Order: sequence, then structure tokens, then C-alpha cells
Amino acid sequence: MEPYDHGVLDVGDGNQVYWETVGDPGGKPAVFLHGGPGAPSKGARRSLDAEKFRIVIFHQRGCGRSTPHASDPAADMGVNTTDHLIADMEKLREHLGIEKWLLYGGSWGSTLAVAYAQRHPERVSEMILIAVTLSSPREIDWLYKGVSRFFPEAWARFSAHVGDASDVVRAYADLMENPDRAVREQAALEWCRWEDTVLSLESFGQPDVFSGRASDDVIALVRIIAHYYADNGFVDDLLGGAGKLAGIPAALVHGRRDMSCPADTAYALARAWPDAELTLVDDSGHKGSPAFREAIETAVRRFSP
Repeated sequence: MEPYDHGVLDVGDGNQVYWETVGDPGGKPAVFLHGGPGAPSKGARRSLDAEKFRIVIFHQRGCGRSTPHASDPAADMGVNTTDHLIADMEKLREHLGIEKWLLYGGSWGSTLAVAYAQRHPERVSEMILIAVTLSSPREIDWLYKGVSRFFPEAWARFSAHVGDASDVVRAYADLMENPDRAVREQAALEWCRWEDTVLSLESFGQPDVFSGRASDDVIALVRIIAHYYADNGFVDDLLGGAGKLAGIPAALVHGRRDMSCPADTAYALARAWPDAELTLVDDSGHKGSPAFREAIETAVRRFSP
């Protein structure tokens, strides 16, 4: 599964986006959109059937091997928005000579996939969306406040770190711009502690997905997430725009026990999008399960050439 080609693409604004391609060079084009935002996936190369797909992977602005890295306080977050990422995808598609591609996105990657497809539906062959979120104000309010009803003591610690329970995400976004690395490190660790708490009731997957040492990658992740979600993902009403997706076949796979991204968003999107088929996996949360992986594999086979 090593890349057969890779490089960095100058997308403007001083940004260089890392990309790679794996699988069959003559296979069906597909692009993997990682989550976070700001969390390139180690499993991206295994997301689709490498014998049938030409899998394009890229690291979104500010993270992974793309530069400048968001862990550097000098990196300009003003040129890191969903509109910028959509434009980067178009530059990459044209650079690789691809006319249409399948979009495969999980979590934040599903938001980016839907936003891209609504902007460029003629460039999308099919979509596979995992752990669906549309980054609406309602969803963000749930993840960083509403779900605190299940974890009141963890919420008290999370909000106390910024001293502003009225807009915790914005307060953390401000902290992540502090020039003092120690301040950014501590804020990143508290943020990750909360993210792991929300996922802590799940039966499968790594128990502490985010927690650990405040590495450059973790600092970049939290800075990017807080920056995006303080502005509602830099997207409009994607559910309201679902009609723009008409004619694009899609498979949606979502865990019924997903506390971070409740299943009602995936359900509403599937109802508003006649060409989408939703599979709800009863034993799965955000981190998946064996049955969840099987549902994804079924979706991949459905769209395999």
C-alpha cells in the first residue's frame, strides 16, 4: 500500500498541500477526505480496494505533511477555511488529470465531501460518507455543550479551563492563538481530554483516541478544529442544500451509539437526498466496530468498478 506517486502542490496563500496516490493507477479515481479537521488518517491507504481504485489522499491545510503547519503560531489560519479546502481539491483534481472522482469522507471529512459536492456536483461520481456530520451550529453545540449532560464533571473541567461556558469553542480557539507554547499545549490537552470523554462509552476502538503528549500534530489538530468550529465549519446550511446532490449515488454508514455525532443528522440527510442509502449500525459509535467495517466494505463493493 505504499504510494506509487506523491508530491506537494502549491495552492496559494503560502500553502503547500501534501498528496499521494495509492492503488491501481488505472483504477477508478477516489479521493479520501480525512477527519478532524486537522487529523490525517493512518488508515486512509486501506479505505478502498487498492486493486480497483486509484486512491488520492491529501493532507488538508495546516496538518500532516502540508505546510505551514498549524502548530506554528505564525501559520495564518485566515487562509484555512472550507472554501480554501474545496479550492485545493479542485487544484489537485486538475493537477492529477481526473475528470470525476468518488468522495470518501469520515466525520469532518463527510462535511467537506458534502460541501464540495454541492459546489461541484459534476465532478463527483459517487460518495461514501462515514460517521456523518454536517458541522451545523446545532451539532457543534451538542458536541461541545449539549452532551455535557452525560459528563457533567468532565464538562466542568473542560469549560473551567477557559472560564467561559457561554462559548467554549471560541474561547479555546483564542487560547490556541496564544504565542506561548505552554498555553497552547495545556489547552490542547484539555480539549483532547474532552473529546475522549465523549467517546468513552463506546465498546470498540482505541480508548484514548486524542489524549497523550501535546505533540506538534496534536497542537495543530486542536488549533484547526477550534478555528473551524468557532465559525460553524465555515459552511452554510448543508442539509438545506441537499437538493444539489440529486443524481449522485451515495452510501452513508453511521453508528447508532455515536455520542459525538448523533445519528439524526445522517438520517435527515438520507431523507433529503433520494440517491443516498443510510446504514445505521446498532453496536457502533464514532470509532466503529466489526459490523461497522463490514458495512463500509459493502458500500465500497457497491461502487467498485
